[in-house]
Amino acid sequence: MLKVNCKPVELNKFPDGTFLIKEKPSGDRALISWKFENNEELVALIYITHHLRAHGVKTIHLFMPYIPNARQDRVKTDEDVFTLKYFAWVVNSLKFDKVSVLDPHSSVSEALIERIEIMSPAYFINAVYNRVCKECSCGENDVLMFYPDEGAMKRYSGMISAPYAFGIKERDWATGKIKGLSVFEGENSVKGKNILIVDDISSRGGTFYHSAKKLKELGAEKVFLYVTHCENTILEGEVLSSGLIEKVYTTDSLLTTTHEKIEVMEL
Repeated sequence: MLKVNCKPVELNKFPDGTFLIKEKPSGDRALISWKFENNEELVALIYITHHLRAHGVKTIHLFMPYIPNARQDRVKTDEDVFTLKYFAWVVNSLKFDKVSVLDPHSSVSEALIERIEIMSPAYFINAVYNRVCKECSCGENDVLMFYPDEGAMKRYSGMISAPYAFGIKERDWATGKIKGLSVFEGENSVKGKNILIVDDISSRGGTFYHSAKKLKELGAEKVFLYVTHCENTILEGEVLSSGLIEKVYTTDSLLTTTHEKIEVMEL
């Protein structure tokens, strides 16, 4: 969804499928908010931005909490299209005065997008942590943070003062699929603890299913999940249907569907 100064932009179409957009500029400053739903919106973003500039809007701030193409942040063969790089080129060509993003998937995104402002997810993580403590009627020492890999541990462990453990994924490198997950406990024990898993993005949630499965095997009590960006495809995986995870918390940066086990926090 695209908004200009908090007002949704209607993306109507002509019979040939091209856009019919109406947007009345006002003032010399504008905030464009883009919560990604589909690739067509990038074309609309280009049109709207040029339209605003043509009508005297000098300062334009893009609020884009989820970075489209963020997963394609590297290429391994000549046939791999570096979509994130070329997406960043398009965004940079629009010369926004500031591009605000939330919890980017990798440092590659941060490097490629010019005039980027990175918003921390610390507020949401701490809010969810407090909700988990309240829901489980337990103290802070009874809730253990779990980060699915070392990268997530390095990114998030400093955002919240709580004991934690992290995982080591076991992949089938031929297919890229996760076969399982082992837990590096450090000085914290999983047994008898309520767990809050934290990461940046979920598609079908294979990583979180295997995390919850292993944590339960190690004697964890209730398991909860926070992801900053949640794709609608989470409904297709085992995260919600397995019964291993009590509730999923996410922001409204990406998810457009609803489920009784998903709680969405507004940005």
